[in-house]
Amino acid sequence: MSIGYACLTKAIPNTAFRTCIIKNASAENLKDLIEHNLNSLENIIDYNIKNNIMLFRISSDIIPFGSNHVNKLDWQILFKEKLNQIGFKIKSSGIRVSMHPGQYTVLNSTNKSVVENAEEDLLYHTKFLESLGTDISSKIILHIGGVYGDKNSSSERFIMNFSSLGNRIKDRIVIENDDKLYNIEDVINISKVINIPVVFDNLHHFLNPPETLKSEQQWICDAKETWKKEDGIQKIHYSQQDTQKRKGSHTRTIYISEFLNFYNDLSDKNIDIMLEVKDKNLSAIKCINATSNDKNIIRLEEEWRKYKYKILEISQKDYTNIRELLKVKEKYPAEDFYNVIDNSMEKDIDYGNAVNASSHVWGYFKNICDEKEKIEYEKKMKGFLSEKVSLKILKSYLYKLALKYECNYLLDSYYFYL
Repeated sequence: MSIGYACLTKAIPNTAFRTCIIKNASAENLKDLIEHNLNSLENIIDYNIKNNIMLFRISSDIIPFGSNHVNKLDWQILFKEKLNQIGFKIKSSGIRVSMHPGQYTVLNSTNKSVVENAEEDLLYHTKFLESLGTDISSKIILHIGGVYGDKNSSSERFIMNFSSLGNRIKDRIVIENDDKLYNIEDVINISKVINIPVVFDNLHHFLNPPETLKSEQQWICDAKETWKKEDGIQKIHYSQQDTQKRKGSHTRTIYISEFLNFYNDLSDKNIDIMLEVKDKNLSAIKCINATSNDKNIIRLEEEWRKYKYKILEISQKDYTNIRELLKVKEKYPAEDFYNVIDNSMEKDIDYGNAVNASSHVWGYFKNICDEKEKIEYEKKMKGFLSEKVSLKILKSYLYKLALKYECNYLLDSYYFYL
């Protein structure tokens, strides 16, 4: 089993992607953007390998305008060396990658040009996964599309248009239930006709259940039957509803107790779980640690080193509670540990605690920085204490010092990023 996340990282430097508007999509600009994005992707893959995250969805925007006529670059040739380099890291580490075209890639549209554009987009996604040298267990996730007043004929149109695709594209596609139109039973029925795998999405299922009454676990088992050996391990999507936002909105983080209830109910743990959540990799590491068979408290201590100054600026009480949890080295209190962190991250930053945390961070520099830097820090701290300087400005200066003095302990922490 692998647990992963989608597209972007949180609190990890040098992993952002860039794009441009279509009028600025010159060949030169596109080359620069692609080079930047591939470097970011490689940094993400390196981070995932280091943190044992073996499941990752690559952003569709990795090649700006990848399926649009405005991008005339032969990017597969231009960046062949870099793509091979990234692909080697993916394959040698055992990471499974996927892609998920956006809402405008609609294969069952009644508009011919929309279908043609969808076919081009699916070809682009296929080419990118091929350029990394991945096999067909690296999938392209697709929704069925619209209903257009008649679900049966729209389903038939999806089947017909899918059947006209080239085999290299068809071999990559998996279909997913959505939160409004095509429920898990609809998608499984379509799958039986075209013989491709189904991805079960738990939140979509909750919002759009079929009339046939089965448990969530039964539907997951039914979806598993659609996966052939060459397709790889069954893959599902997992997310939690943000109760303060519209239906279908994902939570800021995966709340660990709720996730563990879902995980423990799985009858077959030989499954890949893609988390769809706003804090991305942070939740992936949390869920990996909470479900690991290697219940060594060192895993939690490593996490605590990243979170501790962030928690300290929010709540001294939570900071102390976590330190107490980690004192007993024979235990592995992963659920309690992450529950305290999650609850703390929901709170506002406390002014006094923010002063305390920034003073702790300053301690890494006060004996090595020059006199001018000491004066500048004191000036910014005095300004913060008098509410004339924001916490953001104070922390930005500390971050600048961390970069200058190569303080990797702080740079690897979440203090500057969350």
